Formats: sequence, C-alpha cells, structure tokens
Amino acid sequence: MMVMKRLFDIVMAGASFMILSPLIWIILLSIRVCQGNRIFFRQLRPGKDGRPFGMIKFCTMTDGCDAAGCLLPDADRLTWIGRFLRSTSLDELPEFWNVLKGDMSIVGPRPLLMQYLDRYTPEQARRHAVKPGITGWAQVNGRNAISWEEKFRLDVWYVDHGSMALDLRIILMTVLKVVQREGINSEDDTTMPEFMGHAKMQRR
Repeated sequence: MMVMKRLFDIVMAGASFMILSPLIWIILLSIRVCQGNRIFFRQLRPGKDGRPFGMIKFCTMTDGCDAAGCLLPDADRLTWIGRFLRSTSLDELPEFWNVLKGDMSIVGPRPLLMQYLDRYTPEQARRHAVKPGITGWAQVNGRNAISWEEKFRLDVWYVDHGSMALDLRIILMTVLKVVQREGINSEDDTTMPEFMGHAKMQRR
C-alpha cells in the first residue's frame, strides 16, 4: 500500500506540474504584479509523526500591520488575487513540490501549525500517523466549514480506513468541491480560527 501510494503521488504530482504549468506561470505573474516580490508563502508544518517540513503555497496575503506593528486580521490582509486563489484552491498548487520531495502525499490530513502539536488529545494526534496531504477526507466533508473536533475525527477516520480506492474517491470529490467552491471558509472567519486545544474549547 505505502509503495503504491508513493508511486501514485510521484506520478500525479509530476503530471500535475506539467499539465498545469501554463496556469502556474499565469498565477506567478499575477501575484508579482498585484502583490510584489513575495510570491510564495513558506512555513514549517508538522509532517508524518509530527516531524517538521517546509510547506510552500502561493502567497495570498500582504504583511500589513496596524500602528502597533501587529499583523492586521486575515480579512484585511487578503488581496483580491489572494481571495481568488483561495476560493479556487489554486494557492495549494506549489504543494505538489512537497509531494515530489516526499514531505506530503496527494491525499492525507492537512498539515496544520506546529504549535498545535501539544494541544491535541492522544486520539486527535493520530492524524500524524500518515503523511499530510494536499486534500483529505476532512476537506471533502466540510473543510473550513466544520468544527475542529469534526475535522480531527474525519482525519483519524482516514488514518484507520485509508486505501487507494478511498484516495481516488477523495480526489474525484475534491475536483467537484473545488468547482463548486464549497467549504472554503468557516462560518464566521475568512480562515479557520486558531485551534486552542480541546480543554480550552470546552470552556468557551
């Protein structure tokens, strides 16, 4: 299973780069014109077993700050091209490079933030038993429109039931979701609110 999945990842990521290369160049030029030199967003994210790797995406926000030097809310820093890239999930395209490097898979739980690692319950932490993915079971079942608890439950379900057949199903569902632009944002936020941990969320 793991060998087949890795081979599938390499073929899919390589083919995607070749097929989408004209679109990628258009996006690169659009970001350069609209946002300046900062084209890519790089950040350490936890991979399999929580090991950090450098995830890369297209940059969708400016570095705008308030008078105190603090970053403005996400909604204020998103550019029009950034909103478009997020609404179509095109900002994720550079992650195919992470797949080719072996840091990520096409399908798996999404890589979140490093500071979340010590906030998971032992059950939620099982989402790191497999490589993170560009898309996953939680993404095609609500993405940012569902709660953190539901997202993690779906991630762990994938860890326990993952198969090549399920991966193909998730990829097909992802294409449909992207076309329909479903579940891109949470109900009240431009992006998902920070995950503060199970205990803190229970006290809200």
